[in-house]
Amino acid sequence: MPHMLILGMGYTGSRLATRLRADGWRVTGVRRAADAGALAFDDDSGVRTAIAQATHILSSVPPEGQADPVLTRHGAAIAAAPALWTGYLSSTGVYGDAAGAWVDESSPVGSGRRGARVQADADWGALRPDMRRFRLPGIYGPGRSALDRVREGRAHRIDLPDQIFSRAHVDDIVAGIVAAFDGPPGVYNLADDLPCAQNRLIETACAMLGEPLPALMTLEDAQLSPMARSFYAENRRVANGRAKRLLGWAPRYPTYREGLAACLAEAG
Repeated sequence: MPHMLILGMGYTGSRLATRLRADGWRVTGVRRAADAGALAFDDDSGVRTAIAQATHILSSVPPEGQADPVLTRHGAAIAAAPALWTGYLSSTGVYGDAAGAWVDESSPVGSGRRGARVQADADWGALRPDMRRFRLPGIYGPGRSALDRVREGRAHRIDLPDQIFSRAHVDDIVAGIVAAFDGPPGVYNLADDLPCAQNRLIETACAMLGEPLPALMTLEDAQLSPMARSFYAENRRVANGRAKRLLGWAPRYPTYREGLAACLAEAG
């Protein structure tokens, strides 16, 4: 039986675990605190036993401060593990600002606001020859989409019509990871086919829910959190052609329109 170890059972990791268990896999998860379905991150003996037993290992844990906590604590064990496959969920934030231009896996990295993420991406890539690094854009899906922000009164429309974002439905990311089980090691962008302004998602979500549009505001008037505001400091379109060519992957939800419709249907 294939055995996946997922370090970081967050939104994407949990969705992947559900998919793999349904396919007959054994899945071991690692969280900050142990629960019925996961080990605690600081349970060094338990985690390293799982590392030694797993056929597949994936980390979805982002850096903390300037360090990657998984590499710091378990990097040597993962490097020496007998696993057949290893992967790391990185971020398209490593590309920095491209002034709205397209970026692919050969584009320069390291010019943006996420220096620790850039270093973690490089360190994971150097850890093992079988490493797959998945550079992910904005992730959305059931319970975490523009529909939820509209319902909860948290949606904003920012008057930056030339600001472009890429995104991917969580199930398309899961499908890309699964496709990479049989694909070559390397770096893969997993994004949908239609980068666009964030306002288009909010407007579509409002139409689907029959809600009025939020007022169009300046970035200053929106009073966003520092993290939310920081996303507007970078502008790029993320190309997904390499994953399509080498993994045979294609997004089930090629644009936000199909993705939001699926989120609405799943919510009932």
